[in-house]
Amino acid sequence: QVQLVESGGGLVQPGGSLRLSCVASGVIFRSYEMAWYRQAPGKQRELVALISSGGSTNYGDSVKGRFTISRDNAKNTVYLQMNNLKPEDTAVYYCNGNYYGSYWGQGTQVTVSS
Repeated sequence: QVQLVESGGGLVQPGGSLRLSCVASGVIFRSYEMAWYRQAPGKQRELVALISSGGSTNYGDSVKGRFTISRDNAKNTVYLQMNNLKPEDTAVYYCNGNYYGSYWGQGTQVTVSS
């Protein structure tokens, strides 16, 4: 059974940083394309960042230069380092894994506010 569990969300002031983690179980993690999505109230879910099984990365335009996605296959974990956070980054952040199927975590809340 595939399970993705996110952690690391919270309340942070504008300009601050957070690191999200997503631990996968029940998968051959190194084969998975992993991604972070987010959904703000009243908005559609959007892609934040993606990392392929080979380590190639792609970012949404609104986070380029501020967020970094990485993975540690030995720990079955994907990370999202978020720097220079802005109020518009406030959302529930979801971990997503893809390999012959698409799987989602339960989400973690990120709130950027002074």
